[in-house]
Parts: sequence; C-alpha cells; structure tokens
Amino acid sequence: MGVIVRDATGEIIAELSDYLGIQTNNYAEYSGLLQALDFAVREKHLSLKVLSDSELLVRQMQGRYKVKSPGLIDLYDRARALVRKLEHFSMTTFCGNTIAKADSLVNQVLDSRGKGAR
Repeated sequence: MGVIVRDATGEIIAELSDYLGIQTNNYAEYSGLLQALDFAVREKHLSLKVLSDSELLVRQMQGRYKVKSPGLIDLYDRARALVRKLEHFSMTTFCGNTIAKADSLVNQVLDSRGKGAR
C-alpha cells in the first residue's frame, strides 16, 4: 500500500507505505485511505481531498455504493469515523500518471520484503 500526501501547493509532505501481506486490492485501497486519514488527523491537516484510482472505494465512501464485503466493513467504518474528525473531506477518482509515485512506494515495500514488484 502506498500513499502520497501533498499540501495545497502540491508539495509532497508525506510518503506512507506498508506491507499488507496477501490481501485484495480493495483491502489495500482502504488501508491506504486509512493511512492518509490517520496522518491528516494526527498532523491536524483538517481539510483533505483524496484522489484514488479505485471507483469502488470512492463510491463507497461517497455513500453511492453499499459496502457488502465482510472484510471491508470494519475498514469502511474506521474511515468514516476518521472523516468525521475533519473539517472538510472530498474524494474523487482519477486516472493517468498521478498514481505512478504511489505505485513506486508499493514496489519499494514489496521489494524490501523480497516479494518483487506487483
């Protein structure tokens, strides 16, 4: 899981990554969101805009899709609880090269574990 956090000017203020073991891509997406939310709350960045390439994650967090997977319900509930601690939160999908930096973080974590790139 890899997350890039930027300030309002676009400058990178944090690079967050973690090895999750063998998990689904949706679990990894929620884990990344939780890392970003934890960082924002802990560092008192109370306005957060999240860009994700996961349409499922974005639509679930927007309330447009129900969370049906038992493995995601707890993660969703934790994310919603953290969102309530922010003054402003928005989330949208994107596509393109923006994900390359976060992918690089994921590959670094996997490589450090001897698992190779995804």
